[in-house]
Amino acid sequence: MDFYELLQGHAAVFLLLLTRVGGIFMLSPFFGSLNIPVYFRAATSFAFALVLFPVVDNFQGITAPDTLLGYIGAVLAELFVGWLIGLVAYISFAAITFAGKVMDMQAGFAVVNVMDPTSGQQMPLIGSFLYNLGIIVFVVTNGHHMIISALFESFKLVPLLGAELNLSLPLIIARFTTGIFFTGMKIAMPVTFAILLTNVGLGILARTMPQMNIFVVGIPMQLTVGMLILTMVLPFYVLFLDVLFNEMYGNITIALEALR
Repeated sequence: MDFYELLQGHAAVFLLLLTRVGGIFMLSPFFGSLNIPVYFRAATSFAFALVLFPVVDNFQGITAPDTLLGYIGAVLAELFVGWLIGLVAYISFAAITFAGKVMDMQAGFAVVNVMDPTSGQQMPLIGSFLYNLGIIVFVVTNGHHMIISALFESFKLVPLLGAELNLSLPLIIARFTTGIFFTGMKIAMPVTFAILLTNVGLGILARTMPQMNIFVVGIPMQLTVGMLILTMVLPFYVLFLDVLFNEMYGNITIALEALR
């Protein structure tokens, strides 16, 4: 039996596999960016499904549900598995964006927003810079290969039609979501602490020299200190991103194991 005969005989199973792959391309960083055309994402999902289908069908021997309602439920389950992988991967970049918002607020860029083409939303200035730098590091360090590897491994951890909702999954997702705040504050801490010390110094200066207009001096000083500290910590930020992306891959495995 050649590949095309196999595909014709198991078209329903192929569509389930394609649904899981497509779910990843909806939310995952880099692959799910809005500036990547929808037709390109759909074609890439189809290509991945074609590569995976003979292997998954051979080793798992899956039979699609016979009823319409059963098949719709299976489609939704596979879409959820792919969506879950993309969501856990996106949480790491949400932490980066949150860190940028905190830095912007402290440095005086809170009212400055730029349009981010990858998400189609307005983002703060430093937040957009850190996010785009994170995407570059993600691609350079083969983070997109990690997403593809997680897709392949997902069929071992959660076979097609083998996903079972577990009560621990909402708690795991909630824990990952609360990690956005803690990880974002870790990234923003150097700039935030430096500007805090600057504000303390300006407050002491305002008490000792009441005739000085502290607002005229303070705003440019906050901006200068924020940019200077951000420039100094950028090499460490890149190293931190490597650790963050490795943790992201581990979180994807934890989330998938909750569906077994």
